[in-house]
Amino acid sequence: MSPASDIAHDSALRSRIEALNTDYAHCIDDDRIEEWPGLFTDPCLYRITTRDNHARGFPASIMMCDSRGMLMDRVVSVRTANVFEPHRYRHIVSCIQVVESGEASWRLRSNYLVTRTMRDGTMAVFSTGEYQDRIVLDEGEPRFNERIVICDHGMINNLIALPL
Repeated sequence: MSPASDIAHDSALRSRIEALNTDYAHCIDDDRIEEWPGLFTDPCLYRITTRDNHARGFPASIMMCDSRGMLMDRVVSVRTANVFEPHRYRHIVSCIQVVESGEASWRLRSNYLVTRTMRDGTMAVFSTGEYQDRIVLDEGEPRFNERIVICDHGMINNLIALPL
């Protein structure tokens, strides 16, 4: 792969990659999670883990899906099987950094903050951490081939029904 700075010179490509991150956040925040699996290749890797597990190389995950079918299963579960108090997430994604750049694949890292608002208006910071992504061109469109969600904390106070 060529140096990560190469992508900085291709503003159209960088805009498409940033749009992928924006689409990711909005489809979850706007309760359009049926669109979420379409942002990934098939096969893919979506994994939520803790910073401690990641730093130590431990394979333990809070959630792990390795295909678009498993992502769709998460959506079906949220819509039909999981029982949880209705709530909304709001994602803030920042500091998108290209770590590696190639002709058709990129490794990125970015920070995230997810707030949760309950139906009664109670709001809280739900999770903070880092996304580590591998994005590839799939049928000419950037899609996540990997999204590793590394939570800054090890305490998950509730079932993670929706993706982070």
